[in-house]
Amino acid sequence: MIIKNPKFEISAVSPKQYPKAGLPEIVLVGKSNVGKSSFINTMINRKKLARTSSEPGKTRQINFYNIDDKFYFVDLPGYGYSKMSKKEQAQVGKFIEEYLFNRNEISLIIFLVDIRHSPSENDKLMYNYIISSNIPFIILANKADKIAITKVDSATKNLQKELNPIGDIPTYPFSSERKIYSEKLWDLIESHI
Repeated sequence: MIIKNPKFEISAVSPKQYPKAGLPEIVLVGKSNVGKSSFINTMINRKKLARTSSEPGKTRQINFYNIDDKFYFVDLPGYGYSKMSKKEQAQVGKFIEEYLFNRNEISLIIFLVDIRHSPSENDKLMYNYIISSNIPFIILANKADKIAITKVDSATKNLQKELNPIGDIPTYPFSSERKIYSEKLWDLIESHI
């Protein structure tokens, strides 16, 4: 897909702030610092549209990126970041839940996990949470550039076995550095929008 005019539209914390355009939404979930912003920048071939941070837990709102008035990438706040107070975590959890369970425009959830590590308890909770939402989703084994290219396939399969033992959820490797996996993902995204 050739992207011409992607733009950041709004950071929202409640339904009344969500965009009203009715466009399909591709939602990114994952723990803090798993690379959701880098994923967006890589897919749209821009360096800094989605702000990346070396400090995890920076995104505390739901960020909507309008992609050529065709669809939105929606970046949800990351979870599992310990410096957020319990009250902040509860607040963020509440508006993520409100968004995921009430937003009709969601077409696909992309669940990012770090290819280098076994899924955390929070990852497993999020996986079950996504399953209960009944929204189509895929698992993205991110940061594939951090391991040897010869180990990417087996690491992706292992991750899938841990999260999705029956193997019915598509699981793909991804790397913002290598950019070699994005074409297949664009085909998948296009099939959902």
